[in-house]
Amino acid sequence: MLTGKKIIIGITASIAAYKIPFVIRLLKKAGAEVQIIMTPSARDFVTPLTLSTLTERPVLIDFFDKVDGSWSSHIELGIWADLLLVAPVSANTLAKMATGVADNLLLTTVLSARCPVLFAPAMDLDMYKHPTTKGSVDKLLSFGYKQIKPVEGELASGLMGCGRMEEPENIVSVIEELFNKPLAFSGKRVMITAGPTYEAIDPVRFIGNHSSGKMGYEIAKAIVNQGAEVVLVSGPTSIDINEDGILVNKVTSAAEMHEKCMTIFPETDITIMAAAVADFTPVKVNMSKIKKATGFSSIEVKPTVDILADLGKIKRVNQILVGFALESDNEHQNALKKLNNKNLDVIVLNSLKDEGAGFGFDTNKVTILTKNGDELIYGLKSKYEVAQDIVSVINKISNS
Repeated sequence: MLTGKKIIIGITASIAAYKIPFVIRLLKKAGAEVQIIMTPSARDFVTPLTLSTLTERPVLIDFFDKVDGSWSSHIELGIWADLLLVAPVSANTLAKMATGVADNLLLTTVLSARCPVLFAPAMDLDMYKHPTTKGSVDKLLSFGYKQIKPVEGELASGLMGCGRMEEPENIVSVIEELFNKPLAFSGKRVMITAGPTYEAIDPVRFIGNHSSGKMGYEIAKAIVNQGAEVVLVSGPTSIDINEDGILVNKVTSAAEMHEKCMTIFPETDITIMAAAVADFTPVKVNMSKIKKATGFSSIEVKPTVDILADLGKIKRVNQILVGFALESDNEHQNALKKLNNKNLDVIVLNSLKDEGAGFGFDTNKVTILTKNGDELIYGLKSKYEVAQDIVSVINKISNS
């Protein structure tokens, strides 16, 4: 049953739109709330009056209502929904979704959605087989979207082949299965560290690094969506996160992060140490700002506490501990050494030599090494996609 589930159906310009009223009836019967968003051209295939009558909600098409001047917030819609189903999705909209085009209300809502996204293509067989369509589908799948594949049958063109949108009963079955499927990390408590640490020189200056925290935050979002309860220990970043199931603990220095992690770690099932903790901290911190006129010729530093090593020493047999290694030389060798010496289950290796990877980028290129001897090499991807890969590896290990 789908009692209380909030579902957006995005309808595009396809003859298969005639099936959507039947999908609505089945979803409503199962207890779901349904909101329709149409592309402007979809009105040529199914009427807003029919859809609004069935959903008991106004159908949304344009950003602004030309009568009363009100506007439809794609941000609020993206937050409201438990599921976004784009069905039928035309080749045109499929390509726009894959490339981030946002020229109508439906597409901006897709970009804003925090919920699972399903898409059900409907088009002629040659259009569906075309390499550009396949590329769009592959790209959407890499985002974590799920496809309800078209089926074989008679098409609007009169041809026979693959391209018919799945039948309403089967679409609703996929949705029910999605909501009823147990989440991979349900009931698991996960600690994740993210961002840099700042080591004070005086009240206004510090030793730090260029970490943005993006990787750790994306991992937090990826794993909370799989049912985990997440504690995020974050160094200073400009990122705001407001996700149910994620408790954020803000710290500044390596010592503060160490203290927080040592307190939380014993109660966790999985710990992912994605923070870029400073390796050195000043021996002496001036209590007042060092004046330029006074100056200083050197800063005496000492190593910061090794948080990952300390956690590895107290790790329980049934705990999973994941580390990160950002290397510039002998990358593979150094990562393996860190994996073994610090009692890790997984280490995620970045190389500073890889363009588009490391600090400050929205992309990353990683190799994931496990204590079982696995070595998984990935190409350059968005940090969202990398987070999905990391979470997938952790899930495999936790079930092995």
